[in-house]
Amino acid sequence: MKPYSTWKYALLIVALLFGLVYAAPNLYGDDPSVQISLENGDPLPSDLGDKVAAALKSADLTPKSSEVEGGQWVVRMPSSDTQLKAADELKQALGSSYVVALNLASKTPTWLRDIGAKPMNLGLDLRGGVHFLLEVDIDDVRKKAVDRILQDVPALLRKDDIRYTGRRETDTAGILTFADSERLDAARNAISKEFTEYKLTTPPDNPLELQIQLSDAEAKRIVDFAVQQNLTTLRNRVNQLGVAEPLVQRQGQNRIVVQLPGVQDTTRVKDLLGATATLEYRAVADGDAQTAAATGAVPAGTELFYMRDTHQPVLLKREVIAGGDNLVDAASTVDQDGSPAVSVTLDAGAAKRMFEFTQKNVGKPMAVLFKERQVVTNYNAKGEAIREHREVEEVISVATIRGVFGKRFQTTGLTSQEAHKLALLLKAGALAAPVDIVEERTVGPSLGADNIRQGFTAAALGLALVAVFMVLYYRVFGLFAVSALLLNLLLLVAVLSVIQATLTMPGIAGVVLHMGIAVDANVLIYERIREELRNGAKPHSAIEAGYERAFLTIADANVTVLIGTVVLFALGAGPVKGFAVTLAIGIITSQFTAIVGSRALAQLCFAKRPLKNVPIW
Repeated sequence: MKPYSTWKYALLIVALLFGLVYAAPNLYGDDPSVQISLENGDPLPSDLGDKVAAALKSADLTPKSSEVEGGQWVVRMPSSDTQLKAADELKQALGSSYVVALNLASKTPTWLRDIGAKPMNLGLDLRGGVHFLLEVDIDDVRKKAVDRILQDVPALLRKDDIRYTGRRETDTAGILTFADSERLDAARNAISKEFTEYKLTTPPDNPLELQIQLSDAEAKRIVDFAVQQNLTTLRNRVNQLGVAEPLVQRQGQNRIVVQLPGVQDTTRVKDLLGATATLEYRAVADGDAQTAAATGAVPAGTELFYMRDTHQPVLLKREVIAGGDNLVDAASTVDQDGSPAVSVTLDAGAAKRMFEFTQKNVGKPMAVLFKERQVVTNYNAKGEAIREHREVEEVISVATIRGVFGKRFQTTGLTSQEAHKLALLLKAGALAAPVDIVEERTVGPSLGADNIRQGFTAAALGLALVAVFMVLYYRVFGLFAVSALLLNLLLLVAVLSVIQATLTMPGIAGVVLHMGIAVDANVLIYERIREELRNGAKPHSAIEAGYERAFLTIADANVTVLIGTVVLFALGAGPVKGFAVTLAIGIITSQFTAIVGSRALAQLCFAKRPLKNVPIW
């Protein structure tokens, strides 16, 4: 047999050390923990540790550790029972300004974390946690699009001095009425040039009406954009919770899946995911609000709202100077007189609008409109839960503009709790459309532990059966194949840990399937060796020919499987992607261990020994 390159032995040793070090964190497990952070996302105060220690001491609870980890205060408890008790005590002691959540904290030693070694992320089915299926309100997206039509088009017509006699809206279109066909044709031409995404039609029964609605392509784009923006916003909100390995992904046309492994307290999560509270800054319109409220006749270009405290009517202009989607930062604070406030920072476009508005309107009033969509659950006579939406729109302040400002300023008129909540929501971003929780599931830690045990049992049984078959059928070379398979599994776990892939039950199924596929390479090599021996080749030559001539067949077989896994990953979602990732990484590592690993063992055992026959049959 030809000498085996020294660098290949060195590479094999490096791979073994890599696998041992980076797979090791998965052996340490997790501690039941309580995770504490400020609701508004600000840094933790210096005295938080003393408050936590006092609360735990008063409840006669002894934590394993209590310290800052990753910007949050983490209290590690010895058991799940003490974890629940500690969470209840800390919620009462710290108050509503803190987020106290149940989680699991890794027990990986510091020296391993310092070199980037972390345990694999475990999915919801293995670790336990909460699962939400959210549905984006597409009707609200379409309504906002119609509202925008009735803001943009009249502004254009006023600019071009094209007058219309009436304006109204339906669920899907804005409708303008004109005095004659000449004005209607002029409006059609102006709108067509400026807004190519609008579809213009005239009803046969009313030739002086112009219906303006979005084209089909534009309507689809707006819905897709709203869902994508909600996806980004929900990810930001979940990040505010500090949950490890969250999953937030789109499902279908207008649904979003949120999975939070390790989290058991759903109340706070539901409030944060579905909340749509935001602010709008608008000019106060001229006109008699009392008369508008009494008669219902609201002047064109205005909307009627009411003050929060006094319930006095207020007329506001439709145009929004700045809204929640224009805010790039927000923080809960207090005003000069000690009242709760939210300090906001606008993006460049809104800051410019605010500066120009305040510059032109010093001495005039500007209102802050608070908008929130609340979900109220009622029960019918059969005891069935009925979820209803309630829109809350209140003017929280009307203040006279005393000076010019633009990018940064404060908003008052909120309670302390609202200020904290609003700052968090604004900082994470506003939802482009309301979302409803249509499905909720909680997977307990005990069920997750059962799944892990079952998955481990399945993997161990699969490994044992493969090992028995290979040793009985290929004898010594079967031991080489089993050794290569063990190294392959070690490398697979290490790579999954390094890339922080999320392991789920389908992923474990991929590991079990992979063990059967991984030995295929060795089977091809060993059958080639047998064929060479049957053709009269000498033992050493047969071994060498088996490894060299089977390579192309092995590569071809595994490339076809790898293509299939890529397709699964590209077209699949959730569990299917996890299955594909596990299988693809396993295929790649099996090429190395089967060809390099098992051949190195064969070289060490047989290269310098005279052989009369090969112990393979």
